Amino acid sequence: MVNEDQEPKRHNNNILDVLAGMLAGGLAGAAAMLLLAPQSGKDTRIQIQKKGIELRDRTTGMMDDAMAQVRSNVNKFTVGGQEKIKDLKQHSQELAVGQLDRVSEAAQGEKGNPKFLRLMTACVNVAKVEGSIKANQQGSSC
Repeated sequence: MVNEDQEPKRHNNNILDVLAGMLAGGLAGAAAMLLLAPQSGKDTRIQIQKKGIELRDRTTGMMDDAMAQVRSNVNKFTVGGQEKIKDLKQHSQELAVGQLDRVSEAAQGEKGNPKFLRLMTACVNVAKVEGSIKANQQGSSC
């Protein structure tokens, strides 16, 4: 009978050991849960709001930088285009003056030709109507 008395104690000890282990594991799990748990809903919303504001500010800054760069490039192209137009205008004026000089030289050689004299008279009249010799440089019909 002595053996029968010892087995229930051993059985009771096994159950107590299991219960003690479960209790210790539960406490350890609860402690880990409290330490590793995510923030409260209010804290999470505040953090999301702050990150949203930060992202908005960064995006605004990037857009401002991009717009400044676009404006700078537009200004460079505008100034460059204006310089090209000025150069082309000067070149076309020089070409027009050269053409007028050639016409003048040809007129000196063809003074007696009646067809040429009529053509020259017509060109002079067109120039008078258009206002100046500058109109000839910009593409008059003569």
